[in-house]
Amino acid sequence: MKFDAVKTEAMFESYLDGFLQHMKMARTGSGDTQDAYRRDVQRFIDYLLDQKIESPEEVTMADMSSYVTMLRSGDIGGRALSNASYSRNLSSLRSFYRYLNKYEGIKNNPVRVFKGASGKRKLPEFLTFDQMEQLLNSFDLTDPRQIRDRCIVEVMYACGLRVSECAGLRTASINLEERFLTVVGKESKERMIPFYPRCGQLIQIYLKEIRPFYMNDTDHGILFVNQKGAPITARAIQIMVDRQSVAAGLSMHVHPHMIRHSFATHMLDNGADLRIVQELLGHESLSTTQIYTHVTSDRLKKVVSEAHPHARTAH
Repeated sequence: MKFDAVKTEAMFESYLDGFLQHMKMARTGSGDTQDAYRRDVQRFIDYLLDQKIESPEEVTMADMSSYVTMLRSGDIGGRALSNASYSRNLSSLRSFYRYLNKYEGIKNNPVRVFKGASGKRKLPEFLTFDQMEQLLNSFDLTDPRQIRDRCIVEVMYACGLRVSECAGLRTASINLEERFLTVVGKESKERMIPFYPRCGQLIQIYLKEIRPFYMNDTDHGILFVNQKGAPITARAIQIMVDRQSVAAGLSMHVHPHMIRHSFATHMLDNGADLRIVQELLGHESLSTTQIYTHVTSDRLKKVVSEAHPHARTAH
């Protein structure tokens, strides 16, 4: 029987749409997580179509092994995957096949025997307090766009926000009088985060003098906007932070999650309770937050080993 590429692709797309809709209804993961799942599953579907495989039911262990090998090596996707990316791809496919098994009548599950990459958890990268201040002080506060950008970075650092959370902040979620903001994080969970006075003053300047300068007649309610008045994107924030880190003369390229890591590390360094930091970051599990205790303990060990006279004494 001749392979019908159009019909098969339409069927796979239907499965993918159903899977993503199921995730959305179940509130499984953030929008960023769902975007990653879409990319991962679409890449797998493209491989199946290339191999002329007509149904998820027909995928064998050998097919899956070949796909995984090519994906991890970079033969598919253009570059070799890190352990974390490889494990996420497998997680996406496991979730996809669980959906197919439960809701689409597919009995086959060739992903179940494959395990994610093991390895020591990588410690988060962060800026020291001085580096963070160097970044913040590098903005030109005579330039409206630079004021907006400084405000974005200040809010992310003051509140430990994910970049998607910062991009999605609404003006109605800011309480300047009480100095706190409300953010909707992963799985639509809402949390309240206080901010310090300097951050509040900057938000106030931005709201009164900068945001109205960019806005058109229709106000969508999103706090941070681009120069056309549309909501700023997470990608635009990433580009801005990287560009500003170069302008600030920092020795590394900075991404927004490093600012979140810096918030957590600096809070713990200054005596904040681990469970409070967990709540501020919006972590489901305390073990996720505990990674920052390793960062601070490693820094202390390094200081002692470099500064204490007995640390350099041979035993």
